[in-house]
Amino acid sequence: MTKQDTSPRVAGPGVRIGERTWLRAGVAVASVGWGANQFAPLLLMYRAELGLSAATVQATFGLYALGLIPGLLLGGPVSDRFGRRRVMLPALGVSALASGLLILGGSAPGWLFAGRLIAGVASGAAFSSGAVWIKELSGAGSAREVNPGPRRVTTTMTAGFGAGPFVAGVLAQWAPAHTVVPYLPHLALVVLAVPLVLGAPETRAPRPGTGFRQALRVPAAREHRFRAVVVPLAPWVFGAASIALAYLPGLVGDRLGGGALAFSALVTTLTAVAGILVLPLARGVDRPGTPRLIGAALVTVVAGLLVAAAAAATAQPVLVVLAAVVLGGGYGCCQVCGLLEVQRLARPGELAGLTALYQALTYLGFAAPFLLAAAQRFVPASVLLLVVAALAVLTLAWTVRAVRFTRSSGEKP
Repeated sequence: MTKQDTSPRVAGPGVRIGERTWLRAGVAVASVGWGANQFAPLLLMYRAELGLSAATVQATFGLYALGLIPGLLLGGPVSDRFGRRRVMLPALGVSALASGLLILGGSAPGWLFAGRLIAGVASGAAFSSGAVWIKELSGAGSAREVNPGPRRVTTTMTAGFGAGPFVAGVLAQWAPAHTVVPYLPHLALVVLAVPLVLGAPETRAPRPGTGFRQALRVPAAREHRFRAVVVPLAPWVFGAASIALAYLPGLVGDRLGGGALAFSALVTTLTAVAGILVLPLARGVDRPGTPRLIGAALVTVVAGLLVAAAAAATAQPVLVVLAAVVLGGGYGCCQVCGLLEVQRLARPGELAGLTALYQALTYLGFAAPFLLAAAQRFVPASVLLLVVAALAVLTLAWTVRAVRFTRSSGEKP
């Protein structure tokens, strides 16, 4: 059954919720996303300069997830209780602190671990509260687009994810002080975002009488549609994106010579751009109560994985680029589909909490590149990618059947 979030909304003094007011929260989300992903193309640099092993590099990603998951699961309910701004402002400060620690990591690897852990905490808090804030500041939409929130959330997050590593990778490749300069644009973006957040209307009235344990409960997560449709879909969001940007460039690294870092930054950017450009098409495909969007999203992921398998078999950089574009499109479709499902399922007062839980599930997909890298010692990469494509086909069959079942049983999205 469709449920709307009817919680009280509070506009700041003298501030009107206008057509572009959502951009204030959007810039903040994009800046934290920038800080979260700027580290990705610099891994080759740190391995060379600090003598880090592959296992050590993977541990930095693990620490990011270690901070990310509790940040997501706590940030949404806390913002439901205390307001969106009270979570977003500290998240921006923590994101800036993470970049400062990563700058120190150019001389001591221990700072890299601390910086990545703190970046995860900031990302989790900002994404869970910011996604709902953008949706609420987007209002009811217009005749042209009834619910623009999911598209705007995906656009802002993806813009940060794509621009951050591209700028950092280019600066690390050609700028002086290449362990310091790549992080300065993120710090500047945070400085820009703070006054925008201070001036954005608060959309959630604080509820001081609500117990913290009660605020963490999300009853909608127990509904059949969430468990049968959203849960299996969620890991493919960042599973598709992370395979494109973190795993595929390494398969052709031997052919790139000194341009490997720049190529990795390019692939990351193309994945993000494809994820943004596909959003209007995804919204056009969506029909509530039907499996059209989820089917299109997972078919796109399967197609991208098949191209990726061909790239692995032939070690052709051009196929890596093509696979990244297709997988980026799959990422964008999956993200919009998941956010739409969550907004339709959320009960009054729990949209941020359910969004946070969904996002925590999406980040499980970041484990895909490292599982593939570990298995590649025993099985060729092309075969592994075909296995992943088969898993995506199974997910497609399961979720389409689940959508049809909930529809036929009378449960509305």
